[in-house]
This record gives sequence, structure tokens and C-alpha cells, in this order.
Amino acid sequence: MKFKKCVFLVLALIASQVATAQLTGKITDSEDNSPLEYATLALYNSSNKTLVTGVVTNLEGLFSIENVKPGNYYLEASFIGYQIKTIKPVVINKKGERKNVGTIALILGTGNQLNEVVVKSERSAVVHKIDRQVFDTKKYQSTVGGNAVDVVKNLPSITVDGLGDISVRGSKGFTVLINGKPTQGDASIILAQLPANALESVELITAPSAKYDPEGKGGILNIITKKGAINGTYAQVNVRGGFPSIEEYDTKVAAKRYGIDATVNKRTDNWNISVGASYQRNDKTGRREGDMYIVNAPENKTTFLPSDGERSFDEVTYNGRFNVDYTPNKSDSYSIGLFAGKRTKDRLADIIYTDNHAISPIGSDNRLYTFSYYNHNLRTRKGDFALGSFDYAHKFDNASKLSASILYEYTFLGGPTENDNLGNPDNNIVYQREYNTNDNPLYGTRFNLDYQWKPFSFGTLETGYQFRDLDHTGTFEYFRNSNIVSNFTESDIVPEFSSDVSLKRTIHSGYAQVTGSKSKWDYAAGVRLESMDRVYKEALRSEANENVYNYDFVKLFPSASLQYKINDKTNIKTAYSKRVERTTTFKMNSFAEREHSEVFEQGDNELLPEFIDLVELGITKKLKGGNAVYATAYFRHVDNVINRVNTLAYEKSGAIIDSVINRVYSNVGKSNAVGLEIGATIKPTHNWTNTIGVNVYNYAIDGVLNFNHRDGIDRSYDIDSKSTIYSFNLNSTYNFWENAMLQFTFNYLSDRNTAMGEDSRFYSPNLTFRKKFMDDRLTATLQWQNMDMGLLKTNEQRITTSGSNFYTTTNYRYEVDMVSLNLSYTFNAAKNKSKFIDSEFGKKEF
Repeated sequence: MKFKKCVFLVLALIASQVATAQLTGKITDSEDNSPLEYATLALYNSSNKTLVTGVVTNLEGLFSIENVKPGNYYLEASFIGYQIKTIKPVVINKKGERKNVGTIALILGTGNQLNEVVVKSERSAVVHKIDRQVFDTKKYQSTVGGNAVDVVKNLPSITVDGLGDISVRGSKGFTVLINGKPTQGDASIILAQLPANALESVELITAPSAKYDPEGKGGILNIITKKGAINGTYAQVNVRGGFPSIEEYDTKVAAKRYGIDATVNKRTDNWNISVGASYQRNDKTGRREGDMYIVNAPENKTTFLPSDGERSFDEVTYNGRFNVDYTPNKSDSYSIGLFAGKRTKDRLADIIYTDNHAISPIGSDNRLYTFSYYNHNLRTRKGDFALGSFDYAHKFDNASKLSASILYEYTFLGGPTENDNLGNPDNNIVYQREYNTNDNPLYGTRFNLDYQWKPFSFGTLETGYQFRDLDHTGTFEYFRNSNIVSNFTESDIVPEFSSDVSLKRTIHSGYAQVTGSKSKWDYAAGVRLESMDRVYKEALRSEANENVYNYDFVKLFPSASLQYKINDKTNIKTAYSKRVERTTTFKMNSFAEREHSEVFEQGDNELLPEFIDLVELGITKKLKGGNAVYATAYFRHVDNVINRVNTLAYEKSGAIIDSVINRVYSNVGKSNAVGLEIGATIKPTHNWTNTIGVNVYNYAIDGVLNFNHRDGIDRSYDIDSKSTIYSFNLNSTYNFWENAMLQFTFNYLSDRNTAMGEDSRFYSPNLTFRKKFMDDRLTATLQWQNMDMGLLKTNEQRITTSGSNFYTTTNYRYEVDMVSLNLSYTFNAAKNKSKFIDSEFGKKEF
């Protein structure tokens, strides 16, 4: 035993002599104490001021310097946009010493140092973190003067189709956060209201952790607005004007594109006040060319319905925003945000159904008769938003943090649909006039309570509770007459098509999550428990009874992510996340609305939410000269897939309506997506930078649609659709000199399958020239969007669906060769710290 003790003491003595010291600590933001990931910590020898070594911080802002020999040193902590901080002296007295220098708080801005020296560096277009990709929006100059949709469509794996629908890895369901705060709105609508000029970066979180609301099968887009550095007043004004349309598309009214947005921000040591306003007019002209046939077997006839006409959009958005932050001390912070705005979007489809509109016996070319008519269809969607939020956060002495927030929103959604079937060429002949109204007031409340502390040596524990409540009602009145000169009256209401609906949804959820790092590993794991109660009610004016549909669940939503640092240039990571895509009132409203002459549109009153499992495995590698590559393989499984399915429309008696398709939103089974996402940054020269992202995936839908609706007709369709889909986004930027650049972007989306058909390829090339004046305070940006020149088929998409007894195909051609000029003037450019809230509930229903 004594011998063993002696051996142990000798080994311990030897180890103590060869062991080297270790320096540890943490780097944070001095204002909110948030950790700074990828901050740099450099160790210098005090005697000769030479650099000994350097490291970067991890996700939690922690750093560790190994193998430090005894001696006198000093440290320099730095991060882009922050003042360098020096810590000295740092004395290592003996080998094996473990020294923690504590928390190093960095201050935003460079203060008076800017008058002495200007250090310029180029930020990477994309930064890869354990749970997200962060994209610098300033790399996409073609978006200046536009909105956030113009920004995100350039990101890898994100596509925008001809109808304006945004998809992440092929999925239209994803959540949008504004500065980390959740919203509950349709992604396209939320992003369309955010000026591109106000964006600092966009974070793409494809496999979110349990601390986030699990909504969104495609993951999360976190929009980070611009932040400033030091006290003072900041102001920015952007003015945009579009040149006249080069191609008219035979539209009745020329498209108008212009706008102005302004932001003023005042910041002191304790206060940060932001005021903003925006007005935007964004019209889009185009045409719609369609063909449809319907087989009516019981009556032995086939209806052919070719069409051609205008399809254009007029959109006006204006809003006002106000936000105030108050930080009385280092421990407490308060924030109040107000937002009010109006949005109107008119979709005009004036279509001529030509003389080729004919009815023939099945299998015969003999025409029983032909018929030509003119359909005027105008759908107006309005959204008046008013919401307010209050946030509070407290930091305790032990570095733990408690935060709470509450948001209340009122939204009025509505707008009529006009549908007039008139004679052609004599439009004074009235066959039928229809007018649908819908008034949809919405009330939403969200409350969050979160707590963060570090009770374990291996990581930080985050817990929280969230309450969400939605109350959305709708009143739909359907008018019909054949009198072109009189207004609609109460006597024109059709009770069989007029209805009242209501959706109430209450959600309680709580989560717990641990994040941490050790050596070359970063990790996070957590689980969210959610309880949801949904009550949907609907009633026809012609019926005395109200139908009630209840649905609730209690489910766990786990998540986990793991990253390993192979070396300074290469990381591998994997992640899993369980998600949910909730139903909207629009997709549950089972009463048919006349979308236009040939389509009834309706939902499913027993629609189930989609449940999603996401798994991904990726690798990132930095190369020389600012080049980089990454690849991510992913798998997404969805149960209760919601898809838009076309069926035949029937009368109450069961007779087929020869010229109308019934468009239904319903659960159609399950789907799987297996894909590979590849991206690269390529710099052939110092002035020329290219970023490219490619996404290839196999998408399969498998299931059965069983649909028994109010017309009493049972419908059953087998769903078996498979396809390989790909997309790529290219951004090529060349800097001619210090303050001028030319940028070309190209977005391409291939053919893709749907439950009962196919959507064609869609692509858009764009060219932008930017020049700065007046010491970079004034920026002029000239844009050429949807380049075509009569040689390509830019901004064009065909949508086709078919069944055993119908076929419909429509080609949408939207405006090309759009030229606009944006002027932006900034006062005190380095001082912007404005931030605003946005709609949580209403925009999803817009």
C-alpha cells in the first residue's frame, strides 16, 4: 500500500511539472449581458507585446486558452462593431494553474477612435452556428427599396413561386420571428410589410429547439432589424420610384410602384426610442391563360372552357411604428411597442371565355353548343392591424435572467369578392352578378415567462411558459342578381351560401432545455409540453342549427442538436426537431366561396393539424481566400398533410355543375421529403464574390382523400405523387471601386408535384447597380427586376391539376423587365438601434 502511495505521489509530481496553465472566461455585450459568439480573445506577452495565441468564443460566449506557460501577460477582447477591451495584468505563477478572468463586457461602437483610424473588414455572407445559418442582408443589394420577401428569396433553400408563396426546403409552412419574438402570421404577408432597408440579418433555423414555439414545418426565419452602436439620434429616409411598365399586358390600368419609409431613433444611456412610418404601392400586372374540361358522365357531356385575360395585383400598405426601451440600471429593462397599419390588396381577373367554350357528347367532337362570355372578377383583401406589447427582463447577481412579455392584437380582416358574368363582346348583357362579403375581426393574446440560469457545470438551463389565445370570427354574405345598374340589397342574399364561422384556440405550453459546450463539442437538448384546445363553429343562414367541432391534444415536442469541431475550419452537426403546423380559419371554413367564374373555394371543418419530424446532418468547411462550402442532408416526415385538392362541384340535388371546379383544403395523408442542401462562397478575385445555394430533394405524398361535404356527394381519391425537385439561388457581386457595385441574382425553382397535379418551373434574373455619394450618406440603387427582354419566360408559371373526370391548367404570366430607382439618405449611420413589433395573429389569415 505504501508503495502504491509513493508511485501515485511521484506521478502526481511529474504531472504537475509538465502541466500547463489554462485561462478561461466569458465575453458579453455590456448593454444586455448577452453572450457574444465568435468574439476574439488574444493573449499577448507583456514584456515584448507579441501575440502568444488567440481563440474565439462559443455559443455561450465562453473561451478557454490552453497550454499557457508561467509569465506576465495581457488580454485583448474584440468583436466586430465593439470597442476593443484590454485586461491586464494577467499573471500565471505556476504550471497547472487554472485562472478564470471572469466576464469581459464589450461596449458597442468605436467612439472617438473613428477619428483616428478606420479599420475595414468584410463580413461573411453566411455564418453557420449549431442551430442556424445567419445571412448578412447587405450582401443582397438587389433588394434595396423592396421588402423582406425580396431578401429571403435569395437565401439557399428558400424559394418564391409565381403566386408569391414562400417555401423553405419545399415547405410553405414556417414561422417568422422578429428580433427573436414570435409572430403568428402568414410568412409572405409578414415579410411583405417589412422594408428590406430595415433588415440587418436573417437567421434560418431549420431544426428549432424546444424553447421556440413548435409551429412551422419548415422551421423558423428570424428577422433581425438594424441595430446601432452609441448614443445619439439616427434617421434614415428611403424613397423608391418605379419606371413605367415596359410590357403592358393589355391591362386596363398601368401598374404603379413607389414608396417611402422613414425611421428615427433616439438613444441615451437609459432610453432608446424608435419611430417609423412607411407607405408602399406595389402593383404587378400580368395575364392568365387557362384551359379546363369537365366530364359529366351521368348526362353524357364534356364541357370545354378555354380562357384568356388580365390577372393583376394592386397593393397598398402603410403603417406607423413606435417602440421605447428603458434601462434604469444594469439589472432591469422595460420595453413598450405599438404598431398600427392598413393593407389593401386587389386581385383583378378580367377573363374572356372564348367561342371555344363548348359542350359536346363524351368522346365526340360534335358541339351541342358554344358559348362566349366575359367574367369580371375582383377580390379585395383588407387588413387593419393594431397591436401593442410590453416586455420586462431582470438579471440577477448570479447571472441568471428572468423575462416576461405580453402582446395583444386586434385585426380586422375583410373585403368583398365581385364576380360578374357578362356578355361578350356586349358587356351590357348580364347573365349573373355575385358579390361575397367577409368581415373577420380577430383578437389575439400571447404571454411568455422565461427563466435562464446555470445550475450545472455542463450547461445553461432554460425554462419557460407560454399562453396563447386566438378568437377569430367571420361573417360571410353571398349576394346574387342579374341587374347591372342596381346595388345589391338584402333581398339578393342567398341564405344557402351565407354563413357565420368562429375559431377559438387556446394553447398552454412549457419547456425545459439545456445548452452547453465542452472541448470541441457544442450541444443542446430539450422538450416542450403543449396543450391545445380548439373549438370551431359554423352555421348557414338557411339552417337553424350551429355545428360545433372540437379538437384538442396534449403532446411532447422534443429537440436535440450536436456540433463537433473537427478543426478551426471544419464543423459537423446534427439535429432533430418535432414540429406542428396549425390550421387557420380560412382552411377550415367549409362553406364554398366563389373565388372566380370557374372555382368554388372551401375548407374542411374537421381539418387536423400537421405533425412533423425533422432530422438533418451537415458539414461546413472554410477555405482560403474567404471561400467556404457546406452541405446538409435532411429528412422531413409529415402526418395529416394539408393540401389543396380539386374536385367536381355539385348542386344540392347532386347534379354536376358543368363549368365549376371545387377547390378544397383537406388532409390527404402523409408525406416524406429527403434532400441535400449544398452552398458555397466563391471569390475568384478580391472584388468579385459569388454565393450559390442548391437544394435537391425527393418529395412523396401518399394517402387517400375522403371528402363528404354539404352537397351530400362522397368523394374518394387515392393520393400517390412522387417527384424529385430542385432549386438554386445565385448571387454574384462585383465591386468596381470603393463605393460602387454591380450585382446579378438568379432564382430558379424546378417543376414540382402536388397532390393532384404539377406546378411548372419558375425563375427570375435580376440586375442591380449601386452607387454611394456624400461620404456614403446618400445611396442610389438602380434595379432591373425579372429580366426577360422578350427572350426568356421569366416570372411565368403553369399550374395543372387533374382527376378521372376533369383537367385544368392555367399559365400565369406576370410583369417582366421592371426598372426602379431607390434613394436612401442616412443621418448618423452608425447609431441606429431601432426595433419594432409586428403582427402576431392577424397576418396569417390575411
